[in-house]
Amino acid sequence: MVYYKNLITLQHYLTKRYFFAMATQPQRLYDILDYYQATYEHTTVFGHKKTANYEAITIADCIATTNQLAAGLINLGVGIGDGSVEGRAKIAMLSANKPEWIMADIATQKTGAVFVPIYPTSGENDIDFIFNHANIQYVFVGDEALYHKVMATMPKTPNVKGVYCLEKIANIPFWETLLTPVTPAHEQVFNAVNNQITKNDLATIIYTSGTTGTPKGVMLSHWNILSNVYNSIESFPFRKGNGAKVLSFLPLNHIFERMVSYMYLIQGFSIYYAESLETIGANLKEVQPVGFSTVPRLLEKVFETIMSKADNLSSTKRKLFNWAVGLGMQYDNLKSGGFFYNLQLAIANKIIFSKWREGLGGNIEFIVTGASACQLRLLRIFNAAQIPLFEGYGPSENSPVITVNRKEKGGSKYGTVGPCIVGQEIKLEPDGEICVKGPSVMMGYYLRQDLTDECVIDGWLHTGDIGTFEQAGKFNMLKITDRKKELFKTSGGKYVAPQPIENKMKESNYIEQMIVVGADQKFTGALIVPNFTNLIAWCKQKGITETEPAALIRLPQIEQLYEDVVNGFNSEFNPVERIKKFELLPNEWTVNTGELTPTMKLKRKVIMEKYGAEVGKIYG
Repeated sequence: MVYYKNLITLQHYLTKRYFFAMATQPQRLYDILDYYQATYEHTTVFGHKKTANYEAITIADCIATTNQLAAGLINLGVGIGDGSVEGRAKIAMLSANKPEWIMADIATQKTGAVFVPIYPTSGENDIDFIFNHANIQYVFVGDEALYHKVMATMPKTPNVKGVYCLEKIANIPFWETLLTPVTPAHEQVFNAVNNQITKNDLATIIYTSGTTGTPKGVMLSHWNILSNVYNSIESFPFRKGNGAKVLSFLPLNHIFERMVSYMYLIQGFSIYYAESLETIGANLKEVQPVGFSTVPRLLEKVFETIMSKADNLSSTKRKLFNWAVGLGMQYDNLKSGGFFYNLQLAIANKIIFSKWREGLGGNIEFIVTGASACQLRLLRIFNAAQIPLFEGYGPSENSPVITVNRKEKGGSKYGTVGPCIVGQEIKLEPDGEICVKGPSVMMGYYLRQDLTDECVIDGWLHTGDIGTFEQAGKFNMLKITDRKKELFKTSGGKYVAPQPIENKMKESNYIEQMIVVGADQKFTGALIVPNFTNLIAWCKQKGITETEPAALIRLPQIEQLYEDVVNGFNSEFNPVERIKKFELLPNEWTVNTGELTPTMKLKRKVIMEKYGAEVGKIYG
């Protein structure tokens, strides 16, 4: 058994700085806004875009609105009930990111109720299940489409008493109608809740989307999340924001973005919300943030967009662009490339990469990525371009961060998810499964003690991920190699780990998405979604005029191109891992079409069922 411990030392706990911080910082999530107002001089806490320009929301207005919303919920009968997990009221939220999301979160907690965020992309079956399983009483939705989606479930969810929309739409209950002046009676309820709720009480239930099966409700306490916030700050560390802007666009329904948002608030940043995933590029230029969190899939899209612009450059500028990209691909933060390489990279940063930084707003100090493995080439080239990109790791069940690459010298190693954050312990089981122990491990799965007992054993959370440790200077870095449940065995009895193969082959400019198949088969195969932008550009160079994806992937020249691409990567794997046959697919996998989770992980079971005929062709 491999074991790694990174607990804060007793001496560190006893230092005046750390003890003072822990004594004065929030111990419950609903205290965060008051802490923000008392600690920081600047007034803007949120920025949102309802018209052509971003509008600022002051911390005073935010607190007033949150308290009035809490008072309105109390008037509806929402509250702490008998104080038990089951007895407390449950309030759901289905919405894209916006200030009202956080306000509803804090307002719900102030009443003693429990906040239950649900992905806006969830299907009706999942919504039905969660509403009934959690006994949801009231629901907030982000827009008219979500309102009608929720209303369609009402015949199956009789416990829901009301649905309120965050946008003002005719004939639909508007959330602002709940805002109620705070009376002494409301204050009395707030005080009673405040006296009863401790840091170890339930704050939220987060239903994991999962890649298979029924959603599970992860119960997280105030201290589960806040301990993760404070330990992440110690480990990364985030600087004090002092009003600096950050951009938020990952779904707040996922604990990663939500925890990071709490971290931003405790550190004094102003959170600005992107209008949508499609407007991130424009919003980055408008807001000019110092940082944001993301997932690798979105970074891949950013990189593809940058690379596609090179096609419109003149011959000389294209050569310079490709030269700079080539330098970036060689970058290693732990090893100097030598004087000549460093000189060239400085020139590339001046004339090429400076434009990349401008495209991200010009002020980026950090980008943190998680949820799935980040391509090595992206880590190299973004950091070479002085766009600091850090990869971390952790599941919802750990609130979520377990490890993160650090900003300090030698604290980051590309290809790993970094060292364990302070205050937690990691061990690897004999089969390589990653286990974590510490204050951010969940309370359990809601109403599923059986699943809790399978997942948390003697205080150790069994993540289901497989990993190894790599030493880098003074740090022991964790490297994720695969998901335990995604490993499969060929008919010859050999195990295959699909993720490393997929991540490596997606480095090709011609492969957008990929899933490795071959369970109980004689050989390993794959379903591949081409990068049609780059593929069509290649076709133009070869005089091929076809542009319709379904027809394009059937052309012999295209099949040969992908044979060459796959065979080029196959040499890097052992024989059982090499892709012998593959099928090209005409449509990209998305969250809306059901092949990806909201955090853009592959839903392998769904893909295998949906494309069973194509898999059959591989092994026909």
